[in-house]
Amino acid sequence: MKLVTFMGLGPGWDEKRGPDLGALVGESEAAVVDLRCAQSWAQGARGLRPLTLPSDMEMLLVGNNRQPYLDHIREVLGWLAGEDVLSLKGRGRAPVAFPLNRVRLFAPLPFPRSVRDFYAFEQHVRAARALRGLDMIPEWYEIPVFYFSNHNAIFGPDDDIPMPRATQEMDYELEVACVIGKPGNDIPVEEAESYIAGYMIMNDWSARDLQRKEMKLNLGPAKGKDFATSLGPALVTPDELEDRRIVRGGAGSVYDLTMTARVNGKEFSRGNFKDLTHTFAQMIAHASRDTVLYPGEVFGSGTVGTGCILELRPETTGGWLKAGDVIELEIERLGVLRNRVVERGKQGV
Repeated sequence: MKLVTFMGLGPGWDEKRGPDLGALVGESEAAVVDLRCAQSWAQGARGLRPLTLPSDMEMLLVGNNRQPYLDHIREVLGWLAGEDVLSLKGRGRAPVAFPLNRVRLFAPLPFPRSVRDFYAFEQHVRAARALRGLDMIPEWYEIPVFYFSNHNAIFGPDDDIPMPRATQEMDYELEVACVIGKPGNDIPVEEAESYIAGYMIMNDWSARDLQRKEMKLNLGPAKGKDFATSLGPALVTPDELEDRRIVRGGAGSVYDLTMTARVNGKEFSRGNFKDLTHTFAQMIAHASRDTVLYPGEVFGSGTVGTGCILELRPETTGGWLKAGDVIELEIERLGVLRNRVVERGKQGV
């Protein structure tokens, strides 16, 4: 499943409704199913058992540990298979689905409980350290280190990203993220993947000049990172990726999925999810030691090799990001996460 948080635009959408849960379906995921409306159609047309779905992603994940919400959604989508979803009506004659160009997508999880960002691709770590005249250190291979980012500064697909006033060196970071789907602590690596609800694209926006100063103080990153993190376009459940899964014995899995970044249509970055040195299973096991992880927490992978201007160097890319630049991060099977950089105070609604 490819789950989204969305609002309809134009006819057929109740303007009194806020963002709700949907799923991308069809060729090239060209339609968004309104899950609660689709559920009402399936109850009437197919005798689907009643189950009240929550209207937001966090409550879906939290509640799934008591109610079979995700299995119920799979059943709803199963009944829709082969149907012309854009012609179906649910309760009150409301549309079951909308064309993708008639919805606004938000971050799949607009208000995550936390955002941990790791540093797990060796190629990027090695290149970033070399730029500072530093060699790799043994400790990096021993633990998947992370920092906490600002979980209250989340942006979604096609959102404008305000540039921090204090930076002259704004950068993107091409990452993959997972979302925790059930609570747990002291989670063994061998069990950790069962705690993953799904994957999505993550852009860990960075103000490199601010970051450089604070990192000299051996504390951070903080202000160099906390102004924006983009997530989306969908939360893709692991079963959608099974045929690309590569098992690393007792260390968990990675996926053979190409990762690219484009700035104003020009490809800058290319890497692969499978190049992770520390797997998400290892990240989860490490992060859960002596603490509880909860549904709705986000884990970022860190930047894939070549996945930012810092690593590529601004003198070869034409400089740091500037207002008006459009950045597209794409990961196979996960979609495209597109954002535009704007001067602060000039972002669109």
